[in-house]
Amino acid sequence: MKAIIPAAGLGTRLRPLTYARPKPVLKVANKPIICHAISTLSDAGIQDIGIVVSDLTRKAIEGAVRDLEGVNITFIYQNEMLGLGHAVKVAREWVGDSNFCVYLGDNLFEQGVGRFIDLFHRRQADAVVALVEVDDPSAFGVAVMGENGHITKLVEKPKVPPSKLAVAGLYCFSPAIFDVLETLKPSARGEYEITDAIAELIEERGNVLGECVQGWWKDTGKPEDLLDANRLLLRELKGCVLGTVTDSRLTGAVVVEPGAEVINSVIMGPVTIAAGARIENAYLGPYTSVGRGSLIRNAEVEYSVIDEDAEICNMSVRLQECLIGVKARVVGHGAIPRIHRFVLSDASSLELGC
Repeated sequence: MKAIIPAAGLGTRLRPLTYARPKPVLKVANKPIICHAISTLSDAGIQDIGIVVSDLTRKAIEGAVRDLEGVNITFIYQNEMLGLGHAVKVAREWVGDSNFCVYLGDNLFEQGVGRFIDLFHRRQADAVVALVEVDDPSAFGVAVMGENGHITKLVEKPKVPPSKLAVAGLYCFSPAIFDVLETLKPSARGEYEITDAIAELIEERGNVLGECVQGWWKDTGKPEDLLDANRLLLRELKGCVLGTVTDSRLTGAVVVEPGAEVINSVIMGPVTIAAGARIENAYLGPYTSVGRGSLIRNAEVEYSVIDEDAEICNMSVRLQECLIGVKARVVGHGAIPRIHRFVLSDASSLELGC
């Protein structure tokens, strides 16, 4: 079985973080989201992975996955953003006659995806769709289940959802889906919806099954979702100190990678500190990840994601629930007059507690 990861889009809901980088390379628990997806697929026994990219996303995604081992990665171009159905269609030549799954690379599954793939093979399905019960499914594809796990109806983003079963970020398909995609008409929003293609399979009496997600599932489409995904992943962290720790107190699960330095600081895990980072006269609270080469000095940070080569220094108030991008600087001057001085990009968000 092969796998397709659609990664050609711009991730507009995560701006301004995605002005400079595509969403799949944003990090949670110090690892690009797309690398979590690839690890999940590899754990399920899939080594051949096609990543659908655009001219705007290919370079960053190539850099993020360059050092991954144990998988064979092929890049497939999608030059027009015409929906998930179109992203699958452009991969037809690469997929060939193989069965395959489509994994939305901004999704995380606590218990992986092996059970969906096993169901697909065991029941000789035309399609298997991962489902999750949510309070408001109107922003998702929504499924209605019949007997023996069969999906009887599937609709995309309905105003009045027929159930609370939302489509999560994984689909398994036989090559039969490609024949449906060839004749599929665009939706009202001008996109080729994969849910419409699956609905047509259902109408043609295809063997389309739904399976509910076990454990937690996370769609990292919004800033608050990135923070929560970081929290969920760090809950599983095992402490390991390979860097230098001097005159500091580490409590709970704390990872200090080789080359990282912790000096005169308090670290309350779970926290992960990447190689080359320096924490000095600082407090790091639970559910914080600090990227490679970042500096945190004379500051308090908790429940935050700090990316590579960032700088946080001389802050008089604690930073909480923050997403700090690559090479971003958050620096207090501590002088009189006490003022705030900002340089903010388009669509930035800034919340001041004082």
